[in-house]
Amino acid sequence: MHYLRTLTYLWSLLTLLLMVAITTICSCVSTPQRSGQLKEQDEYDVAAYIWPSCHNDPMGRDTLWSEGTGEWEIIKKGNPRFEGHYQPKVPLWGYEMDDDTQVMEKWIDVATAHGINTFIFDWYWFNGQPFLESTVNNGFLKAKNNKKMKFYLMWANHNVAHNYWNVHRYKDNNSRLWTGVVDWANFKIIVERVIRQYFHKPNYYKIDNCPVFSIFGFHELLESFGNADGVKKAMDYFRSEVKKAGFPDLHLQLIGDGSPTDKFIELVVKAEVNSVTKYNWGWPYEEDYLAWGTKAMQRRDQWTAKLDSLGVPFFPNASIGWDDTPRFPNKTAKEVVHYNDSPESFAAFLQKTKEYVDQRPDRPKLITINSWNEWVEGSYLLPDMKHGYGYLNAVKRVMNGEYDYKP
Repeated sequence: MHYLRTLTYLWSLLTLLLMVAITTICSCVSTPQRSGQLKEQDEYDVAAYIWPSCHNDPMGRDTLWSEGTGEWEIIKKGNPRFEGHYQPKVPLWGYEMDDDTQVMEKWIDVATAHGINTFIFDWYWFNGQPFLESTVNNGFLKAKNNKKMKFYLMWANHNVAHNYWNVHRYKDNNSRLWTGVVDWANFKIIVERVIRQYFHKPNYYKIDNCPVFSIFGFHELLESFGNADGVKKAMDYFRSEVKKAGFPDLHLQLIGDGSPTDKFIELVVKAEVNSVTKYNWGWPYEEDYLAWGTKAMQRRDQWTAKLDSLGVPFFPNASIGWDDTPRFPNKTAKEVVHYNDSPESFAAFLQKTKEYVDQRPDRPKLITINSWNEWVEGSYLLPDMKHGYGYLNAVKRVMNGEYDYKP
């Protein structure tokens, strides 16, 4: 009996040692990648722009949207201009306020479930104060699940004419309502504010540990600071303040439009811009989505050629559509992207965008999408009554590697 107990003990010990050995060996062997699963080093940053206009902002209510629902007031008034024109755009979830914390929590859950892991918030500074800031402050930053997503700011420093955001109340098409141009005093306030309120957040988007700050209008930058040398002086100040705050540097990103110009490229060089992307495919617009996208890819190649020679990355953009007719009662079909605009067409161009970043493995895999909620410009991922979750599902398929070119 003693012999049998000893033998049983030795057999149990041998089995245990064998199991440990197998576990150790297996831990050193990489697990095969499941279909659609991304390796950690190959993860993409898919960043959707947020246009934060659909809430009761005091400046907006007093000047643009008197009903207290933000730009929903204008979106609801969209009317069809031609046969088959989808207006007004109708959200599947109703007319929700974009600075509502619970709404933002739903957005975050839905975005991350469909392959979007970063929000870029349009951020404004007019008349010495922020505008439409509560979407990021009260909506996103107070959301219980906001750590699931990264975010960064795009300073939308463009000028605003009376007719641009509300064509129903103002007839003077040439008058400025607000200017995005700032003086040095206001610029210093902006710098202090964005560093203090946003850059220190653990989920603020960074490249090489440098907080990314995007700027929409290069013309307005030049107007603010006089010339490219003046912009460099301003950005040098910004960088010095960022470093004082404990970061290695600022990652300065500019938004390009159309094709690259000598003036834009001069600013990239002088101001030591770190990257360029687009807000959307932009001008010139086409009635046919496929033609618009094809020409946008050609312009993307122009940007790439110019910026590659400078060692500055161009982060590509995928756009959904363009239809801002609710703001402009005289626009016609020629100014609306309305042929072949579908989730499937968008998926094809998003796939091309993904392939573009895959061909540049030494760079961050950042893709910008226009947009999450540009209802008034006909470019949104959020579900609506026509396409449902079609555009969100398109992102999910492409980013999970489940897209193919079969019709």
